[in-house]
Amino acid sequence: MFGFLKVLARNVLKGPSTDPFPFAEAHTPARFRGQVRLDPALCVGCAICHHVCAGGAINIAEREDGSGYDFTVWHNTCALCGLCRHYCPTGAITLSNDWHNAHLQSQKYDWCERQFVPFMQCEGCGAHIRPLPPQLAARAYGPGGFDFASFMRLCPSCRQLAAARADVHIPEASAMPAAPAGHADEPAIREGDANAVTVKGDETPATGVQQ
Repeated sequence: MFGFLKVLARNVLKGPSTDPFPFAEAHTPARFRGQVRLDPALCVGCAICHHVCAGGAINIAEREDGSGYDFTVWHNTCALCGLCRHYCPTGAITLSNDWHNAHLQSQKYDWCERQFVPFMQCEGCGAHIRPLPPQLAARAYGPGGFDFASFMRLCPSCRQLAAARADVHIPEASAMPAAPAGHADEPAIREGDANAVTVKGDETPATGVQQ
């Protein structure tokens, strides 16, 4: 009898062994999959997260004015599967350990994560482009002799030109070797040359391939 009272007194002093929620915050593991979070600085709008979302909770919509796009994830639809984080190529999506999703019915259209990702303006041609994170640019284009800081502010077409110029040096016209003396006016193909073919009015040496 006294042993039972001793155990009872000790347990009363220790308090409840279960989580005190809702009267206090419950313990949450560090790796718990909770609400989705987006880093706009890393998002490129590839929409992979939208396609793999098990609950169809993610929406990416470009604004009518062309200024950027809105990223929306509905917490009351999210299945907390973590596929969006797993397949995000830039690491823009993370899962917090915030599992508080209880809300009033009147808040159902506001219970979501909204982020606006603005478009950039290409410094080469002025076109609106999606931002290119540095780590993605390094993986896509590899090491090169160009400045990534300025390279990321170019559209895909201008990036191709910048990458080509960084890898291949094109000499200026003034740096090209001059023609040998006495041969400046000599035609490249002499009249009667059997190895000459005419293509669109220009005479070029035959290559053995029928045009």
